[in-house]
Amino acid sequence: MSSFERGLRFLALGLAALALSGCIEPMNGPLSATPMLAEEMKTIEVAPIDERRGVYLRNELIFALNGTGSQVPPRYRLIVKLGEQARTPIIDTVTGRATSATVIVHADYRLITLPDEQEVRKGVAFSYVSYDRFSNRLANVRAARDAETRDVKAIADEIRTQLSTTLSERLRQ
Repeated sequence: MSSFERGLRFLALGLAALALSGCIEPMNGPLSATPMLAEEMKTIEVAPIDERRGVYLRNELIFALNGTGSQVPPRYRLIVKLGEQARTPIIDTVTGRATSATVIVHADYRLITLPDEQEVRKGVAFSYVSYDRFSNRLANVRAARDAETRDVKAIADEIRTQLSTTLSERLRQ
């Protein structure tokens, strides 16, 4: 294939990408099919979640659903239950100690309407984050907490996306 043909191919790919770029739009942006989605997301009240990572997840969800901080009367309640596992997949054969660990966090959630408490959506969000383990105990604790934080952020994003699709479908009806 000559360089001229290669250039034509790249030009064709570039024009195709330019033509398709108008087809992609944010799910809850001002140009979406349901412009009221952002306002609907603000009406979700996040119920308190137990433990340290639960508090962090609740804060992430509140910010993701209502980043403006505006007070809107709640129409929905989000109930989340967290679970966690830690695994050590790699063991040093010389010392017999784990050299890495994986923190697996899963969140079972339900979105219900208020005040009649009918279930709109339920689901599960997972996140797996690995970290290196060290001989220093405090470094291991800090690394594990950092992994939990990254897990919680990923779960909050996944829940927000799933709720966005559900509420978008409800608004179109």
